Amino acid sequence: MPALTVAEIARVCESIAEGDPGRIIRGANALESAGPSDLSFVSNAKGQTAAEKSCAGCLIAGDWLSATGNWSVIRVRDPRSAFARVLGLLYPARHATPSIHPSAVIAETVRLASGCFVGPNVVIEDDAHIGRNCYLGPGTHIGARVVIGEGTVIHSHVTLYDGVQIGARVILHAGCVIGADGFGFTFKDGRYEKFPQVGTVKIENDVEIGANCCIDRAALGITRVGTGTKLDNLVHIAHNCDVGEHVVIAAQTGFAGGVIVGDYAVIGGQVGAGEKAKIASKAIVGSKGGILSFQKVPAGEPVWGIPARPVRQHLKGLANVGKIPELKEEIRKLKRRVEASNEQQ
Repeated sequence: MPALTVAEIARVCESIAEGDPGRIIRGANALESAGPSDLSFVSNAKGQTAAEKSCAGCLIAGDWLSATGNWSVIRVRDPRSAFARVLGLLYPARHATPSIHPSAVIAETVRLASGCFVGPNVVIEDDAHIGRNCYLGPGTHIGARVVIGEGTVIHSHVTLYDGVQIGARVILHAGCVIGADGFGFTFKDGRYEKFPQVGTVKIENDVEIGANCCIDRAALGITRVGTGTKLDNLVHIAHNCDVGEHVVIAAQTGFAGGVIVGDYAVIGGQVGAGEKAKIASKAIVGSKGGILSFQKVPAGEPVWGIPARPVRQHLKGLANVGKIPELKEEIRKLKRRVEASNEQQ
């Protein structure tokens, strides 16, 4: 593992070190667990107390942190981003030596550019095109006519169906399935018949897709995931969805067919979106939110609940639900009064 001095870390953060610039930092850890050779960060002023108790050798923080500890301090405007930048140096990604494992099965018509690693039991079918410096993990299956941009990393046991398009510098984690048939059927004469799914999937540049995600091919046309978008594990994107650029989607979220998501939207975990719902650019959907078919979610106040609605409305609804036992008791009392009044008459 590489080691950096505090002064070197400060240069990476485009800042100046306070304290011992020659202190050696060998790793990174959370504030409460960090030791004298570890780097940590303080995201805001609320972390002052935790920082004072920390044994970290160096802290990345803002101007709010008072320099009263035994650590060195590097002050930046955005501590979390700076910390992430340094992590990449302390824990560099492992780079596989370009090679093709003897157990890989590669069709003669495949175009495989230079600098690629092709792992054990990889299968690449006819007319696939793999760009430069790609990593294809063990057990990956690349279908016919698949196109993969340069610098893309595909971890083990990923399946790319025929005709799928993957951009440059994409990361696909283990178990992803890209381009399986969408859930399309017609009902005729008392039975379901398959509606052929003849479209494709296009994943644009710099996308990261978590483990065991499924992105279905379009019935006609393209299912798209835009540049810079990040998907957590176990996300399902159905046929003909269009997910914009720099969207983040947390785990266990599922979209029905034809959902449209605008750029920079933020989608919480376990969100469900019905058919052809529209989520506006920069909209925020809270965890477990339920978006009805054809519903439009605007930008502005975050939405939450089932059905998804502005968070203030949702919280008022929850408060009213909490009053139901009290209201039932009041109704019982009123009913007894009415009955007593009728008896007196």
